This record gives sequence, C-alpha cells and structure tokens, in this order.
Amino acid sequence: MAEENCTVITEFILLGLTDRAGLKMILFALFLLIYAVTVVGNLGMVILIHITPKLHTPMYFFLSCLSFVDACYSSVIAPKMLSGFLVVKETISFTACIVQHLFFGIFITTEGFLLSVMAYDRYVAIVNPLLYTVAMSNKKCAVLVIGSCIGGTVNSLTHTISLGKLSFCGPKVVGHFFCDVPPLLRLSCSDTSMNEFLLLLFSGVIAMSTFLIVIVSYIFIAVAILKIRSSSGRQKAFSTCASHLTAVTIFYGTLSFNYIQPSSQYSSEQEKVVSVFYTLVIPMLNPVIYSLRNKEVKEAVKRALEMKYFTC
Repeated sequence: MAEENCTVITEFILLGLTDRAGLKMILFALFLLIYAVTVVGNLGMVILIHITPKLHTPMYFFLSCLSFVDACYSSVIAPKMLSGFLVVKETISFTACIVQHLFFGIFITTEGFLLSVMAYDRYVAIVNPLLYTVAMSNKKCAVLVIGSCIGGTVNSLTHTISLGKLSFCGPKVVGHFFCDVPPLLRLSCSDTSMNEFLLLLFSGVIAMSTFLIVIVSYIFIAVAILKIRSSSGRQKAFSTCASHLTAVTIFYGTLSFNYIQPSSQYSSEQEKVVSVFYTLVIPMLNPVIYSLRNKEVKEAVKRALEMKYFTC
C-alpha cells in the first residue's frame, strides 16, 4: 500500500500474552504478585541502603540506582499489561505507545550501563583496594550514574524518533503486551530497513561494549582473587561478585535474544515469553539475588526488622 493513500492509525490493539479467558485471571494474579514484589523489593532496597550508614559505599550506591531503575522500567510495562487481562480488547493510543517505548528504552539501556559500571566498581575494589576510595569518589560515582542515564536516553530517543517517522496504515494489532520495536516494525507500511539497522547497530554496540567491560573486569578480578592466599579471603572476594555475575548473565542472555538478530528471525510467541522475563521477572529477582548472596544486606535487613519490632 502506498504511504500517501494509507489511513493514519491513531491507536493500536495490544494482543497481550493470551486470548484464553480461562488463563487471563490466573496470569493477572501471578503478574500482579510479581509486580508487587518487584516494587516493594526494589524500593525497599533503595530505602534500606539510604537508612543504613554501613551501606553508604559506592557498591551499594550503584545497587540502589539499579534497584530504582528496575522499579521504574517494570512500572512502565506492568500496569498496562495487567489491565489487558481484565478487558476484552486492550487498546493504546499511538502517542501513549511511543511514550511507553521511550521510557522503557531509557530504563532498560540505563540498566545495561549500570551493570557494567558495577563490574568496574568491583574491579577497582578487588584489584586496587588501596586506591578504591580515591578512584571511586562520590563525584566519580555520580558522573558514572549520570552518564549511564544520558546513554540510555540517547539510545531510546534515537529509536523513538525513527519510529515516530514511520507510517502505520493497518493492521493495528500489536502481537505483544507492550509497544516494543520489533512488533511495531512489522506493522509499518514504510520502509523499516533504517530502523532495523539502528536497532541492530545501537543495541549491538551498547550490549557488546557494556558486556565487554564486564568480561574484562572479571578477568582481572579472577586473576586477583587467585592470588589471594587464604581460602576465606578468596571466598569473601568471590561472594561480592557472585550476585552481580548472576544478574548480568540473566539480563544479557534474555535481552540479546530479542534485539541482536534480524527481525525475520523473530518468533512472536518466543519474543513475548523472553520479554516477560526481562521486563517483569528480572526486576523482581535482582533484589532477591543481591540480598540472599550479600551478608551486609542481610544484616541490614535484620537490623531494620528488629528496629521496627522493638519500636512497635
């Protein structure tokens, strides 16, 4: 269909996870629980780090930023997804769709940058412990977080602006539960080759560069840990990195599946399942991963609970 003859679409229909009525209420209850745990867990982590002086270190500052980002990008997706389980046909305006994509892109990209920043922080702490307080000053930590946010904003704006220039003539059914780039590109009646190129280029470069920072940092960390003579020292050094490595592996593994491949290879059902994982499950798991494998966080939680108990 020629673009000049197409009818401009003002809203999309989100297909959601399933059209089976029997499953909708079950999935609604499940994802409402996941979202509640995500918000409480991540914002709880931010508050815990803020009120615990012992956790006022660069590592926990970055963790609090990561927790805040997790709560934000999950909140961009979950409410609209949950409402879709309660209605027969879930619609979203074109403007709201673009805005959802913009903020999701900002937060998800910022998360990737923050994970690489946290790897660098662990590298400095273990490889150059005597220079740690100097190398990771408050000013530098703030610059790294602000830089991560700027990087996420630039990446998301690039895709959002290029997406906004496309024409959508119909059909208007998005085979997804949120406004992600790949399913929207499939609906456009414009030439999407530039959008696909930008998606592959930016996502590929950002993912590979941040992941490379993580890999290089942990290579140096592994060498430094192996040089530690005492087994207890090696175990302590490794425990500070284990939770971060777990989070990085899950995050990059699922995200690369959806974005770093040509659109012709996308499977709609597989895409939705993987998207559920990195939009809802990973943000829920991160505070659990960091708290269960971190002695200082567990002690801070215990003290906070004891303080609340005695206050009551």
